[in-house]
Amino acid sequence: MKVLYVASEAIPFVKTGGLADVAGTLPKALVQEGVDCRVVLPKYGAIKEEIRNQMKHIYDGAINVSWRSKFVGVDEYELDGVKYYFIDNEEYFYREGFYGYDDDAERFSFFCRAVLNLLPAIDFFPDVINANDWHAALVPVFLKLEHMGDDRYSRIKTMLTIHNLKYQGVFGKNVMGDVLGLDWKYFNNGDLEFYDAVNFMKGGIIYSDYVSTVSKTYAQEIQYEYFGEHLDGLLRSRRDTLFGIVNGISYDQYNPETDKNLFVNYNSSNSYERKCDNKVKLQELLGLPQARKTPMVSMVTRLVAAKGMDLVVRMMDELLQHEDFQFVILGTGDKVYEDWFKGLQWRFPSKVSSNIRFDYTLAQRIYASSDIFLMPSNYEPCGIGQLIALRYGAIPVVRETGGLKDTVQQYDKYSNTGNGFVFSNYNAHEMMYALKRALSNYGNYEIWSKIEKNAMEADYSWKESAREYKELYQRLIGG
Repeated sequence: MKVLYVASEAIPFVKTGGLADVAGTLPKALVQEGVDCRVVLPKYGAIKEEIRNQMKHIYDGAINVSWRSKFVGVDEYELDGVKYYFIDNEEYFYREGFYGYDDDAERFSFFCRAVLNLLPAIDFFPDVINANDWHAALVPVFLKLEHMGDDRYSRIKTMLTIHNLKYQGVFGKNVMGDVLGLDWKYFNNGDLEFYDAVNFMKGGIIYSDYVSTVSKTYAQEIQYEYFGEHLDGLLRSRRDTLFGIVNGISYDQYNPETDKNLFVNYNSSNSYERKCDNKVKLQELLGLPQARKTPMVSMVTRLVAAKGMDLVVRMMDELLQHEDFQFVILGTGDKVYEDWFKGLQWRFPSKVSSNIRFDYTLAQRIYASSDIFLMPSNYEPCGIGQLIALRYGAIPVVRETGGLKDTVQQYDKYSNTGNGFVFSNYNAHEMMYALKRALSNYGNYEIWSKIEKNAMEADYSWKESAREYKELYQRLIGG
């Protein structure tokens, strides 16, 4: 089986969010499952020079962008058994950032069209093209509208994977002719039209053979108005070809037994005491009182409303006044939240460490040192933070939504099952009671050791998810 995985970012080349983690690890897992999976990405200027120098240049040519003719190149690079193809055009991709430019519609429609037009150049006609998010969503559209007269293309099936429905690629309707070069009938019939604008994601949903999301619960949620971002009706109409597969993480990269960023390495059989060893070292590093048995609650997150910041702002002062724990947060985001967490540390200097930055090494140390990991998201298509936390034995306290619901189960002291603590409604007091339940259980060594073991031995690697993707691809092509 041949699969072409199309994304706008992937580790280790470029990353702005969780899509990069998926695009950089799922293809490797698929290759290990026997799938010939290859990846296509834009060739951004930010890709490290040492990687760029090792790329093999395989094609130069031109692509029509409506009435314009633009240079296109293709470079090839292999890593961990996966072939990566990089679409090269310095005008579009050799920039300081990756998204948020006025010509994003032109940049990523060029990318989508190039993916298809260059299949002969790379001599790879896949059984399935798996496009990801709005940046690649026009691939199914262009395939159906521009390539169906070619037998090599007509056999290709497509799947659009939605990582976050909130970001849809919505642009002024003038892009129909001036950028996309498509007949206006595809706007007028509603295929690309969205409130008198053009919506790349909508077009991808309509023209792809299958639609998938990054958790089973999110696949259900986006069919309702609250989560559907004005596309819930369309997604309900696709319910029979809409699937959810939960993301995984790389268990090679995230491994507390071998992670060189940790103060002390550990596994599920010795986690309780060695996590305390990590905690004391982190407390020293952050200037907090060193106390092995004081529970540490952490957040590694973007400081935005979607991540539940309003709930934390509403309740954290009260919790810190009445409960014995330390709170460590790492992340950046909206200035109002950044300033609030700085103020929280000022109000509770012996209990709070607010680190308003991104620091990968510190993040790993926080996961390894924390007893409890707070993730009260308003919505969460899948989430990676809770998966890393589980791997490192930091017990998640989460809201029951999206991928959080699929991966974190409420601990039951009678059956000794479950790997975290959950609350259902987006409500500050419900979050507070869930966190209090976790704190009350921390004091019982026997119970907490069992929860830690449940968390660390749950398998959220890519292995099972890759099998589900492979089965879905086989179903799509009728195999």
